[in-house]
Amino acid sequence: MTALDIRPEQSPELLKALHILTRDGKLNQDSRRKLKQVYHLHQFIEPLLKELALERPDFSVVDHGAGKSYLGFILVDLYLRHHATQATMLSIESRPELVTHAQDLANKLGFTQMRFLNQTVAQAIASEDIGNRVDIVTALHACNTATDDAIRFGLAKQARYMVLVPCCQAEVASVLRKHKTAQLKDPLTEIWRHPLHTREFGSQVTNSLRCLQLEAHGYQVTVTELVGWEHSLKNELIIAERKGPPKPVAAARLQAVLERIGLTELQERFFVPTTGAQEA
Repeated sequence: MTALDIRPEQSPELLKALHILTRDGKLNQDSRRKLKQVYHLHQFIEPLLKELALERPDFSVVDHGAGKSYLGFILVDLYLRHHATQATMLSIESRPELVTHAQDLANKLGFTQMRFLNQTVAQAIASEDIGNRVDIVTALHACNTATDDAIRFGLAKQARYMVLVPCCQAEVASVLRKHKTAQLKDPLTEIWRHPLHTREFGSQVTNSLRCLQLEAHGYQVTVTELVGWEHSLKNELIIAERKGPPKPVAAARLQAVLERIGLTELQERFFVPTTGAQEA
């Protein structure tokens, strides 16, 4: 990959600030990997942005657990500031120093469509600074339960789309380890008996439960690779589109999985609609 692979509409100053370009405007090996991931993720999100832009120009995108707001800056740079000038990009992050840094960079670049909030998940759900409904919720490499927090936010705000790249799922694996002895009579526990398998199986189960949770809330879910495994092991991309009313069958299957493998204490995290719930 050469500098020619950087698209002409992109801001060189932004790419330097994000360390994708060096100070003299060149790409190093790590930058090439980052740029490939950025373009690939944008390839999945751009059709959703185009669809929303056709429906209403002032749509909103919320990046949850935004960190340095890397994803938000890229979406604005590649699409919003050129094709959706009335849209809003909102980054939510609980670490104030990262929010301040991102706000300063947006001011410097003149990215006026970007907003930044220093809030927790609970604060963001109840915040008057965010409308009752948002259009897209993203969470890129949101570690452990941060992906679940983004899902909870998206459900509360009736998000049309959710785009999630989970990372470092540890909670389910820790519960599997805790109850391993009690579960030994079930041959199924052989799948996660060894510590390495516990970690890998825990990660797989976590994302499967997330997909069931989204389906139970009326979302159509697609799971795919973000980029090739040679670029990143944290590679699963979950795209969910809100299609209709809650699905009791998905909710029942989620509950069955929790009970079968000893994860019932996590019911609150993977909450599902109550029976008879109607589409909002």
